[in-house]
Amino acid sequence: MTAVLAVAACGTEVSATGPMAAGAPATGGLTTDRARQLRVYFRTPYGSWPDARPARPGAGPQQALDALLAGPTAAERARGLTTALPGGSRQVRARAVRGAVELYLPWVVSELDHTAVSQLVCTAAGAPGVPGGRAQADVVVRVFESGIAGQAWPVTCDETGSAVPLDVATPSR
Repeated sequence: MTAVLAVAACGTEVSATGPMAAGAPATGGLTTDRARQLRVYFRTPYGSWPDARPARPGAGPQQALDALLAGPTAAERARGLTTALPGGSRQVRARAVRGAVELYLPWVVSELDHTAVSQLVCTAAGAPGVPGGRAQADVVVRVFESGIAGQAWPVTCDETGSAVPLDVATPSR
């Protein structure tokens, strides 16, 4: 009985000291240096998914889209990555401008699978060499479609890897 009372009397009181400093918040995370990697989006059963490839010095949106159009590597295919883009040797052109990418397609968007559009937009938005220092989700991709005159279609890439039309009624990012 004495042992039970001794244990009960030890260390059972909560101190009233208040909050204590624990140091600086954690920093870092799952970020990469965009200048050293191409983020190429491929199809999975769940939508588009990025894969990283090494980038040559000075790489930009055109090099990222060329990598996308070349299709998944054998290792990427072994992991289940495919493409929704039409086959063939059509050229997609991309040009980086301040905080945006101009994307010139040889197709009309309505002829493409939604995942194919997301692959193109998200690969362009995540490419190195986009001036303005914007996060991928804030890069506007201006899509110019083959045979359609007029203004470009402004689109962004959301955090899930999907192309999302920019509301033209809101101010430009």
